[in-house]
Amino acid sequence: MRAHHKHTIFSILTRGIGTASLLLLASCATPSGPRSLSDSTIAVPASWQNTSAANTNQPAQTAAADNLSAWWTRYNDPVLNQLISNALQTSPDIRTALSKIAQSRATRGVTKSDLLPSLSAGASAGTSRKEDHTTDPHTTTSAQSYSVSLDASWELDLFGKNYQSLKAADADLAQTEQNFHAAQVSLAAEVAAAYVSLRSSETQLDVVQETLRTRAETTQITEWRAQSGSASALELQQAISTLEQARASIPSLQQTVTQTRNQLTLLSGLAPGALDKLLAPAASATGAAYVSRIPKSDTPAVSIPADILRQRPDIRAAEYGFAAAVARLKSAERERLPSLKLTGSLSLESIKAGRLFDPSTTVASALGSLTAPIFAGGRIKQNIVIQNELTKQSLIAYESAVLSALTDVENALVSLQRNTERISILNHAAAAAREAAELAAIQYKAGQVDLTTVLDTQRTQLSLEEQQVSATADHTTAQIQLYKALGGGWTSIN
Repeated sequence: MRAHHKHTIFSILTRGIGTASLLLLASCATPSGPRSLSDSTIAVPASWQNTSAANTNQPAQTAAADNLSAWWTRYNDPVLNQLISNALQTSPDIRTALSKIAQSRATRGVTKSDLLPSLSAGASAGTSRKEDHTTDPHTTTSAQSYSVSLDASWELDLFGKNYQSLKAADADLAQTEQNFHAAQVSLAAEVAAAYVSLRSSETQLDVVQETLRTRAETTQITEWRAQSGSASALELQQAISTLEQARASIPSLQQTVTQTRNQLTLLSGLAPGALDKLLAPAASATGAAYVSRIPKSDTPAVSIPADILRQRPDIRAAEYGFAAAVARLKSAERERLPSLKLTGSLSLESIKAGRLFDPSTTVASALGSLTAPIFAGGRIKQNIVIQNELTKQSLIAYESAVLSALTDVENALVSLQRNTERISILNHAAAAAREAAELAAIQYKAGQVDLTTVLDTQRTQLSLEEQQVSATADHTTAQIQLYKALGGGWTSIN
């Protein structure tokens, strides 16, 4: 009868506090934040504005674009392949991202433990002394006691508050993994862009070295003509000035080469000079004024915007961040509802060590307590407001990531398109400039044109060839940025 009476009281208490809590929740309702990505106001376009640079109808491009995890191999440059492979293993950013994943997994484990019972054990032994003054003042008695206890507690997740916290931890872990993939994407693109910059500077050096050779020949001819009296001292100084002007650009280009090599070692987590042997340029081929060292590849195929957004790890990271915020908001709202905690203990107590594990010394107890918040000084309400705003912020962060992704692709496409046009124009102009410089040199030797004409054609040739190198590098860099914008360059965690 007593057990039944207690059960009846417990049931009434449960229903009463539960009803009161639900009434309290209804009376203190706060504005709810967004709960789904469908609440986003961003409209993803159906197609790209600048698609002429990426012909998606070409079968070769479509097949090559199926797997973007190692897009850099399409450039057929062993040095570039080695650089990116090494960087993805040794970069401080990558190692930090991996450490954050391990940290996030441990944090999830801590959160999951809140859903499980806790169990603790203890043991104690003690001695007490007591003087008996009723018989003999010098009589002392002592007593020993031994105890072993096992205590358990478990908070039942009646309304899913702790479960929502676990969902948030799951989303945090997934977001951290996607951030790792995003770091891989960024690093691969950054290494490739730095490598293109290095090869571009080296090609610029080749151009200048070739120009120095032709201008040195012109200066030598002018000097001979000045000695014979067919050229003035002014013409000779003009030739020398033009020669040294070209030579003055070499230190700046050499500085850029060294600094770019240092940038590549930094991206790989290495000390300056560690990659000098790998990055040493191969000898230029003969039979041409200069040979471009810049790697080249076909333009990757581009799918529709919605598909690209699904490929990008930074977009998926933002999605998981929003999911975590929504779960935390739901957990905060459930703080207003009752919680049930079960506790129990099992102890063995004896005055003799030998009888410690005697069944007769066992003492057991069990208790269930139901609690519900009545007044918390506004803490719960304000925490809900905080989580509500954090949810809004996470949705805004997702929208910002989407807009950035769309802009990245459009910028890369238009850059490819315009640089393709620029390269075509520069190729024609540079070819004409080289022919003009050769004709001017021949006619100058024959005395048919003056030195000014020769120097002007040489300056024009140098300028256009430098622009050719720059445009080629910009085109390759735009390809790299497009690969990055498409979400290529990441692999699964081992």
